[in-house]
Amino acid sequence: MKKSELKELYQMMFPEYPDIVTVAQLRQMLGVSRALAYKLIGDGYIPAVKIGSAFKIPKVNVVNFVMEGGEQRAR
Repeated sequence: MKKSELKELYQMMFPEYPDIVTVAQLRQMLGVSRALAYKLIGDGYIPAVKIGSAFKIPKVNVVNFVMEGGEQRAR
């Protein structure tokens, strides 16, 4: 995916969410269970950074995951 395409998608998808989301917000965005959200992060499907005891996920990583059809492969 081209950088310009990703930028456009980023602005259109999930506009109500901040640039960095929590696991709870990730669950809402994708409509997945808590267990699946942590599995997606743990298995590297959605890159995240652990700060203290909480994961912080750049929204662009979620957009990439969705656009690449990652949810279908991860299940």
